[in-house]
Amino acid sequence: MSGTTTAAAAPRGRTAGASANRWVVLLVLCTSLLLVAVDATVLHVAVPAVSEDLRPGAIELLWIVDVYPLVCASLLILFGTLGDRVGRRRILLLGYGLFGVASGLAAFADSALVLILARALLGVGGAMIMPATLSILRQVFPDRRERAMAIGVWSAVAAVGAAVGPLLGGFLLEHFWWGSVFLVNIPLMLVSLPVGRLLLPESRGERGAGPWDVVGALTAAGGLFGVVLGVKRLGGGEGAGNFLTVVPLVVGAALLVVFVRRQRRRTYPLVDLRMFARPAFSTSVGCIVLAMLALVGLELIAAQYLQLVLDLSPLETGLRLLPLTLAAMAAGLAGARLLRRFGPRTTVCAGFCLTAAAVGLLTAMGGEDNAGLMLSGFVLLGFGLETTLFGAYESMLSEAPAAQAGGAAAIGETSYQLGAGIGIALLGSVMNAAYAPGVGSVPGVPASASASAGHSLGEAYEVAGRLGGSPGVALRAAARDAFVHGLHVTLLVSAGLLVLGAVMALRLPRVMCGGAAEPVAVPGPREVAGSRVSV
Repeated sequence: MSGTTTAAAAPRGRTAGASANRWVVLLVLCTSLLLVAVDATVLHVAVPAVSEDLRPGAIELLWIVDVYPLVCASLLILFGTLGDRVGRRRILLLGYGLFGVASGLAAFADSALVLILARALLGVGGAMIMPATLSILRQVFPDRRERAMAIGVWSAVAAVGAAVGPLLGGFLLEHFWWGSVFLVNIPLMLVSLPVGRLLLPESRGERGAGPWDVVGALTAAGGLFGVVLGVKRLGGGEGAGNFLTVVPLVVGAALLVVFVRRQRRRTYPLVDLRMFARPAFSTSVGCIVLAMLALVGLELIAAQYLQLVLDLSPLETGLRLLPLTLAAMAAGLAGARLLRRFGPRTTVCAGFCLTAAAVGLLTAMGGEDNAGLMLSGFVLLGFGLETTLFGAYESMLSEAPAAQAGGAAAIGETSYQLGAGIGIALLGSVMNAAYAPGVGSVPGVPASASASAGHSLGEAYEVAGRLGGSPGVALRAAARDAFVHGLHVTLLVSAGLLVLGAVMALRLPRVMCGGAAEPVAVPGPREVAGSRVSV
């Protein structure tokens, strides 16, 4: 790994990797990540209350939910690479401020349009915060073994945030109005801003790395926006031939091709694509995509199974999924030790295999509740998935040059978001293909009702309720059985993807390299130069 990290001179030894402060810095960074992770899921339980109060249309409601991850995924590379040029701490603090302002705007939104705008600003703030936390962590922990432990804590916090979001949202909605799910961010950001300014070290990439490529950054943002939007529409059930699905995908893919060609021609590229020539880096990125592709859509389907097939309440569903989160936390905290003992190749490959075994175990789920089976499956699933993601993230970040830490972190987060979006689309399509034939010809049910029931299990229950009598009962039973069958097929497809990931992981290094601390240059005040921005 090459590259030099530069840190702004600061009082009280606030320098890169300062031994006395680095674990405090990790605490500040994890708090930042927790807020972003919570905000990604906290709105889900508030959607009914938002719908009742603001009366958004179907398209407006879709944008209220999706605009945050869409904007965030699109801008990760832009802000990750900008942080490398103008200062990662500076971008992080600006993200804090924007996140707080946007949270206040969302909390008191009086229309769907204002809420959509606020959620978009939250996405911008999240895109500034996420890669900055990981790149500063890369800089503050130059020793790879300590960095592995820090990344384990970081990934465990991410798992906690994703699980806490719905639970926190449910608690706040029971006692306050829906805007409180956003308002809770503001006091935390008011604390994070001064604490971050005081404790976090400033850093940027190598001097002489040339101007920041504004056109390239905007091209990447536009391309990712189009691709993620198209993938989300596919995941939402829109057909592949739909104009509003095809156009974003085609335009987004074309812009990304233009971005790649532009980076290859430039003397000072925005993202050094030569990183992908390193097997450890490219394989790690592929593992992140494949792990999320295989499992995010599956998680959504599992939530539907728990609520619609087993008839559990949202709170009971959250509690059933809680062991998955706890196991993921344990894997994150144990990951550094596993990585040191077994190396990246064995760790990531074993994580994929363990997750595939868990998915295979869950194929035994049927129409009746089996709490013990689900507990075992979810624990194995959480531990295996987090082991895989931890090992892949650590290998990717350690393989990237220190000067490209922001860009590398942004690539990792973008891969995560793309894998999640593609997974929802792919596994959702598999589920629908396996489910729909089961409700296509139920005795006594009209063809139009069967067609509507084929869209989803929730819609099938609504149609069955309207039909009533024996046809309604028959349709409900058929839809329930068809959903369980579709779940089994989806699980098998997911297991196949995970096995493919295990094979891919064999390209990772056998042992951890670079255990010693990397040289970190801390210049004097006169050596800190501002970055140029050009078009």
